[in-house]
Amino acid sequence: MGGDRLLTFGETMGLFTAAGIGTLDLVGHFTLGIGGAESNMAVGAARLGAPVTWIGRVGRDAVGELVARRLGAESVDVVAIPDPAFTGLMVRHARTGQTVHVDYHRAGSAGSRLCSADIPLQRIEDAAILHVTGITPALSDSARRAVFEAVDTARSLGRVVSVDVNYRSKLWRAEQALPVLRDLVGRCDLVFAGVAEAQLVTASTTADRVALARALAALGPAESVIKDGADGCTAVVDGEPLAEPARPTAVIDPVGAGDAFVAGYLAERLAGAAPRQRLATAAAVGSYAVSVPGDCELLPSREELAAFLAAQDVLR
Repeated sequence: MGGDRLLTFGETMGLFTAAGIGTLDLVGHFTLGIGGAESNMAVGAARLGAPVTWIGRVGRDAVGELVARRLGAESVDVVAIPDPAFTGLMVRHARTGQTVHVDYHRAGSAGSRLCSADIPLQRIEDAAILHVTGITPALSDSARRAVFEAVDTARSLGRVVSVDVNYRSKLWRAEQALPVLRDLVGRCDLVFAGVAEAQLVTASTTADRVALARALAALGPAESVIKDGADGCTAVVDGEPLAEPARPTAVIDPVGAGDAFVAGYLAERLAGAAPRQRLATAAAVGSYAVSVPGDCELLPSREELAAFLAAQDVLR
């Protein structure tokens, strides 16, 4: 009998965000939050009512305590494994109103020391969906093994395996990432990718989103979803192409929108919604995410999302 939870794991870091636009020497104040693709998704899905577990390593430091406390406050089932290494940090500033720059301080961090033993069999058995990203395999050899072993275990148990490609050029070069990401996509049931990420994984130059979704599906997943920001999203689910437009939204902070999109889709999938509803909710949560600051702090509840959509409909 399958589980009923959404399980994810990866690195969550402290996030220093400059309050204002300009170079760091001109910014006098910063806010401190947390960020990480997997935990952003976990918070987003939990806000929508999904039962979610997040596993990760954190340092025995104030930022590590912040990560565990913030995620726990969001009703996420947190498995924060103490590690002697430091908790990673991100420093973000907006050089212009349209350009966001992020520096990562994560080499050798607690999160990068994730290993297979950190993902117990019982946690996978309790899950209906295991969600991973292409970020974690880039962090270290042990983290890469943890991802693939967890994916293989989930598949052997008949669990749904989801992956967000999430290619990060600051972590590894494309030629290093390509074979790993292709292998990972080939082992999953559901894949999310941006247009450029889909082109990378499929070695394609086409910008046609249906063609890219089909090319990803040809690697193995029954569901492939192309995220394309303001241009909406396209999916191929069991061979059927589907599309959902993005909702016009004033962009306050574009960072984390992709994770919010995935949260919306997986929360609906866990709830048994049909593919079109999954896409509609995913697109709506992604639009909501860019209209508020922060990676995950202001993602919507079901009620807040409904009010947001109703307000948009009035303005149309």
